[in-house]
Parts: sequence; structure tokens; C-alpha cells
Amino acid sequence: MRNYKQLTSDQRYQIYGLKQASLNQTQIAQKIGVHKSTIAREFKRNKGQRGWRPKQAQSMRYERKQACGNGKHFSLNEWAEVERLIREDLSPEQVSDRFKLEGGLQISHETIYQHIYAEKRASSDLWLHLRCQKPRRKRYASRQERRGMIKNRVSIDKRLEIVEQKVRIGDWEGDTVIGKKHQGILVTLAERKSRYLLVGKLSSKHSRGVTTTINSLLGPHKHKCHTVTFDNGKEFAEHEAIVSELKADIYFAHPYHSWERGLNENTNGLLRQYFPKGIDLTKATQEQVN
Repeated sequence: MRNYKQLTSDQRYQIYGLKQASLNQTQIAQKIGVHKSTIAREFKRNKGQRGWRPKQAQSMRYERKQACGNGKHFSLNEWAEVERLIREDLSPEQVSDRFKLEGGLQISHETIYQHIYAEKRASSDLWLHLRCQKPRRKRYASRQERRGMIKNRVSIDKRLEIVEQKVRIGDWEGDTVIGKKHQGILVTLAERKSRYLLVGKLSSKHSRGVTTTINSLLGPHKHKCHTVTFDNGKEFAEHEAIVSELKADIYFAHPYHSWERGLNENTNGLLRQYFPKGIDLTKATQEQVN
């Protein structure tokens, strides 16, 4: 019998993007990492008059949970322990998993998020310890690329299946973190299997400087650099120079398909806890980044 897990809000928005990209339910399930029956059940249970939509689906799921008579109620002392860990800058997922690992409180990260935002409405500053406080979600799966195409780019569709399986060391994902007024950037490279992170600080996102930094960061790991997957930023326009230097295969994700480099995106979110949006990265040092 399969273990059924509730979909998260982020997964529902990811499903929406994949659905807009014309993937079928089986393909969506494979991308999300769930059984296809989970996707079928989701579309059936959380469908409204205008069809299935992620925000409405999440709302319907939460309302059912709130209405459940067997819902757990936690004591003030238990919530105090949850809040203590949140104030130590652990994410709700980490708090939930720590309790589970230590055999303590059984509480889901979704419940912790609901508690934090309820406290925010009561003027608590607990929400400021969340890593991500975006006022809106990113748009996914747009069918129109707004930036010029990178010359001689190789699509992620041609990437070997072994990269997706995460069974070897040496497959990297690359991106940039941009500073205030596009001044100062961090070049980030995350290794898919080990989650090892390399970060280099630059004053601008000019492609030549980014290319030099990438080669410098990955140079010591050249023997463990089989592939690198980038997004479609023009700062990666000189990707052929990276191929020449590292002897690695370079691929590009589909436009606005950030989940195809999910590890890199999530890792950049962790960095944003210490280098939040609006910060002047020109004043950051490589030592601080390290």
C-alpha cells in the first residue's frame, strides 16, 4: 500500500505550471515526485467552477483540515518550543523534521506556517524569521520568452537521464543572486547529489566576469564536473567558454521553468536569508559570502 502525502502549496503552483505546459497527469506526477493517483485525486477533489486552480485548491484543502473534528490542538508550551526554533532561523520544514527526528512533537510544517501568519495578524514579528516573505508568487510556464535567445544553447531536453536520477557527483546547477539596483551579484553553483554549494561575488552580471568566476569556482572540482544546467539569463551567454575550460556539458532549462533547477533555486532562497532583496551586494565581501 502506498503512503499518501498531502500536497503543499508550492507543489500546487508547480503542478499549475506543468499543467499549463501541457504535461499530462502521469508526467506531472513524475516531475513532482508523487504517484499519479495523487494528481488525479487533487484535480478531482479541489476542482471549482472554473476548473482546478492552485490558490483555490490550497484554500479548499485548508478549510477541510480546519473542519476536521480530529484536528490536533497544541498547548502554549508546545507552541513556545516551535516559536523558539523559528526564532533561531530554522524553517517550518526544519522544525517539523527536527521534532520528528527526535521523537518529539508531531506537527506538520503547514500547521506551523498557519500559526506564524496567524501571529502576524496579531502583530507578532515571528514571520520576519521566515526565509521568504514574497508578496506574490512567481509566474511559471509562460509560453513566451521575453529575453533574446542565447546562441548555441543546448536544451535540458537533451540532458542525460542519469543527471535527473542524482546517482553521481558532478552534475551542477547554476544561477545568480542580484543585489540592489542590479549592483553586485552572487554566482551560485549547487551540486545536485551532494547539495554542495559554491558562491562567488561579483560587481556586475556581465557575461565575461560571470564566465571567469564560474571557471574559477569549478576549476578545483574539474574532475567532478560532468554537467552544468543554467537558466536563460544573458550572463551565461559565454557558456561555450565554460565547456572549453571545464570539458563539461552545458544545458539550459526551459524559460520560466525554475523547478528544473529546483536545488539551485531553493539554495538561493537560503542565501537570501542573509543577503535579502534590496541589500547592496557591492558592499559584501567574499569572506562574508563564504
